[in-house]
Amino acid sequence: MVHYLTRIWSRPWRGRTAAVISLIAIGLLDRWVARGALSQFYSVPVALWAFYYGWSGGLVAAGLSSIAIFAALGDITLLNRTTSSIALLCLGPLLGIVFERERRQKGQAQKNAEQLSSAYEKVQANFEGMKRIERLSAIGQLSAGLAHEIRNPLASIAGAAAILRRNENAILRRNENMDPKYVKCVEIITHECERLNGLLTNFLNFARPRPPRLQPVLLDSVLDNVLAVASHGLHGKTVHCEKRMQPNLPRVECDPEQLEQVLLNLMINAIEASPNGETVTLSAMADAGKVAVRVVDRGHGVAPAHIGRLFDPFFTTKEHGTGLGLPVAHQIVMQMGGTLLAQQNPGSGMMFSVILPVKQGDA
Repeated sequence: MVHYLTRIWSRPWRGRTAAVISLIAIGLLDRWVARGALSQFYSVPVALWAFYYGWSGGLVAAGLSSIAIFAALGDITLLNRTTSSIALLCLGPLLGIVFERERRQKGQAQKNAEQLSSAYEKVQANFEGMKRIERLSAIGQLSAGLAHEIRNPLASIAGAAAILRRNENAILRRNENMDPKYVKCVEIITHECERLNGLLTNFLNFARPRPPRLQPVLLDSVLDNVLAVASHGLHGKTVHCEKRMQPNLPRVECDPEQLEQVLLNLMINAIEASPNGETVTLSAMADAGKVAVRVVDRGHGVAPAHIGRLFDPFFTTKEHGTGLGLPVAHQIVMQMGGTLLAQQNPGSGMMFSVILPVKQGDA
């Protein structure tokens, strides 16, 4: 019986209809067909009413059932009718109290389970954050040391390449032939020195980023600057960049220069990931007392297993990436008191959200 009631509880309108119909049907059958022989079956509608309407519903159903028992035709004695009626009047409220208590306990258990699940998720997030901070600290110290150790010999190599290039120019001015291999080697040395110097700069920015100069900032001009610079980095791709601003956004506490650096990095990544003809959206809107700046693309996206590692140093999904762009952006946003999140779009592509605190008094 309890199992049956639990199953129909998931469909309350059907269950309530069944409770009413069963009470009417048993009453009619008992009066005109069974002639008082169905008094024991009144417990079914009484239990249903108690289940759906509580102790008051059980009492009402028991009262109606008692009236039907006394109104039934047949040779049933008054004692039997009275006994059946009293039993139903006791059964209805009792079952209602039991069912109500069970539902309260079930609701409380579900609430406790949700609270425990939420607490577990917070603990897990804090634990993952602590592990990431430890990794960042260790890799940051290593990067800083390596960057300084490598930069000195790299500067010497770059200087030697510059001397060779000046020698190359002198030879050309004398209209003398030069071995093409010599020219190619000088170009390779110069190019690789520039690339390594840029990589070392990223190392140092990651290991020892400058403290942010926080100030109240209106995001409209920041987003305009980012779009203007990002539009020059299309490199022949037909990707459209658009801006969406919620009206009357409050000012945010941030370093505008660093915020532009973060958003430009995210925009360039989105443009590179987007196929021709798609749109990259840069938007800003209020979100739960803060302001969320989002970069949305419709590209190939990132595998779900890799999303949790996007902010780990040296992890990259690009063929020629260094794996430092997103970790540096993540660290900059954290220093400004914000949060950088990455998630997949429902259709395709990725959405990166920079959540920033609102200037106090502007909220």
